[in-house]
Amino acid sequence: MSARTDLLLSIADDELILGWRNSEWTGIAPFLEEDVAFSSIAQNEIGHARALYELAARELGTTADELAFDRQPADYRSSELVELRLPEWERTIARHVLYEQADAERLERLKASDDADIAGLAAKIDREEVYHRLHAEMWSERLKHEPRFQAALEELRPLVGRRDGHSPELAELWDEMTMVRRSQPAGTKW
Repeated sequence: MSARTDLLLSIADDELILGWRNSEWTGIAPFLEEDVAFSSIAQNEIGHARALYELAARELGTTADELAFDRQPADYRSSELVELRLPEWERTIARHVLYEQADAERLERLKASDDADIAGLAAKIDREEVYHRLHAEMWSERLKHEPRFQAALEELRPLVGRRDGHSPELAELWDEMTMVRRSQPAGTKW
């Protein structure tokens, strides 16, 4: 596997897993507006994952869906930060803030890539991510004096970009994410 494909898969895996984690707030966020916001952010992240998987799939001779759902949990390249199930709002917002900061830096590097496909896709993704960053900054400002939020930032900061293993929660999430696909006979056309 090329370094290009490895990079695409690591970013796509982050986006897919984070999209699933963000979608867990649908219907239970502390405010109705946040149900809508986190659902929208989740959809965007999963859409970004799909576009990244499609680039990788061309090189690997497979499909985006196979890359997203047919690998085993140990084969994902996601960071531990996105894998965690965070049922506390302040910890979810802390992850949101940290991820969006790191993602903005990553997208800047990708937009400067010599690979036209990667640079173009990064520019498109970045236009949508502006809203995610604004949302994260709004919540960061709102919670900046909340001790639980500050503690969550400190707890999660070491996980930003860490890819030297997986959290125990990834296997459970993978089981949930792939349940329908695994329930169908091999070769089922979606």
